Amino acid sequence: MLSVEQFLTLGAILFCIGLFGALTKRNIIIVLVSVELMLTAVNINLLTFARFGLTPSINGQIFTLFVMTIAAAEVAVGLAILIALYRNRNTSDVRDQDLMKW
Repeated sequence: MLSVEQFLTLGAILFCIGLFGALTKRNIIIVLVSVELMLTAVNINLLTFARFGLTPSINGQIFTLFVMTIAAAEVAVGLAILIALYRNRNTSDVRDQDLMKW
């Protein structure tokens, strides 16, 4: 049986990897994948606290379903924006996406 510390450590490691990728990478696709990795880490922590908390309940599982729904919508919108930007600029570099600048 795995302990609470192992689950929380896994969640923290995944979140740190996702945060590093979101802050340092230039490719928009890698940034989107990094954000998804951070959301997965949050889901692991929510499920861990739902299962091993002081009063185990289904609330963490419900929140996890909401986070997964938001993540799916974020991927759909993010990829649509990415395709539109790529068609206009012919690059997927984050630093080149400055359409809002004057």
